[in-house]
Amino acid sequence: MRAKIPPPEDPELGEIRTISHPNVANEDGAVDPHRDTVTTQSTTLDSSSPDEMPDMDEVDEPLDLSWPKTLKQRITYVLCAPLMFPLWIMLPDVRRPEKEKWYPITFIGSIIWIGVFSYLMLWWANEVGTTINIPDEVMGLTVLAAGTSIPDLITSVIVARKGLGDMAVSSSIGSNIFDVTVGLPFPWLLYSIIYFGENVSVKSKGLFCSIILLFAMLLIVIVTIAACRWKMTKSMGFCMFILYGVFVTLAILLEYEYIPCPFKD
Repeated sequence: MRAKIPPPEDPELGEIRTISHPNVANEDGAVDPHRDTVTTQSTTLDSSSPDEMPDMDEVDEPLDLSWPKTLKQRITYVLCAPLMFPLWIMLPDVRRPEKEKWYPITFIGSIIWIGVFSYLMLWWANEVGTTINIPDEVMGLTVLAAGTSIPDLITSVIVARKGLGDMAVSSSIGSNIFDVTVGLPFPWLLYSIIYFGENVSVKSKGLFCSIILLFAMLLIVIVTIAACRWKMTKSMGFCMFILYGVFVTLAILLEYEYIPCPFKD
């Protein structure tokens, strides 16, 4: 009769495993043919600290296109379907083990789709502005600026919730610097190369004053962060909203020449 040994209650003691063998010796050295199993205990200790343990909430599940059960999820599903289905068809979901090798196609395809969506957003914003008689400059300061900043907003919220406030702030600042130093000059360079050195005309009535206003707002933002003792608080977020409203208002007033720019060309 084989006795069953219960597993240890302490998780640090490991687990009980039974190993089958035809000839297992007793304690006196004699071989007992009726005893065909020996019970061994292995101890496995995890040396990783709790901080090094992976966070299960960060596990990214593959895309599930099944019909949701709740009404709220169904409304979201219908609204996002025009975006989800083309991406699901054309981009391999590398979160699935059988499609991990297709990551280069997914990476390149994602960049192409970003370009397609950006072109459509610019086109639609231009058409809306033309229809309701809003200048392109104002649409760029409001609609396009908000639309292109949504990915930065989502990224900043994700890293801020993880306690990485420095990364959230640096990501926002770095993305704007990248837009100004790369996002603007690179298309202009391509335009100049394609059209054999033709200059790109920028139609803005208060561009120089807007740049000065931008640097002034940057200094005010730094002062605000320092006043909040370099901590991301609700009061600092409220101040940021106010500063954004002031910046957009002044920029629009400069564009419509309600406030004359002394450095106008």
